[in-house]
Amino acid sequence: MSKVAIIVASDFEDSEFKIPYDKLKQAGHTVVVVGTKRGEKVEGKGKKESTSVELATADAKAADFDALVIPGGYSPDHLRIDAAAVAFVKGFIGTGKTIAAVCHGPQLLIEADAVRGKTLTSFASVKTDLKNAGANWVDQEVAKDGQLVTSRTPADLEAFSKAILESLASKTNGATESARA
Repeated sequence: MSKVAIIVASDFEDSEFKIPYDKLKQAGHTVVVVGTKRGEKVEGKGKKESTSVELATADAKAADFDALVIPGGYSPDHLRIDAAAVAFVKGFIGTGKTIAAVCHGPQLLIEADAVRGKTLTSFASVKTDLKNAGANWVDQEVAKDGQLVTSRTPADLEAFSKAILESLASKTNGATESARA
């Protein structure tokens, strides 16, 4: 099974953290909550969910994970000003490892310069930011472009979570097949 980082700061979109987290755990993956300060309790913007940061962004390395999930809400905007968080995201770029972002999550991808020439979706208010950063924005429940998996809103979370799980399964199967060759 895979080891997945979910990067959050305060005011994340409650369901955009909880649903992918639960789906990944139910599928047997190890999920690690990454944030700016280890041990810090962060709360969703709707105050329905909270979690504790298990690994600080300053100590997080992309090499230790198979995938990254970026929930939306105000969290990505808080994280994009943290140099260690941006460096962590940049560490995934070009590795082929899944980077999944929903709603406002692509704001962190913009800061990490990961969207130029890519087709992505997001919450409508992030559309112009993505276009200005060189992305091709589409209005669909899930957009996949290489290692990037993006989605628009909480209404798309089932499809988003399914796309993440499919991406992880294809990487696992590919690694198994490569090992046999």
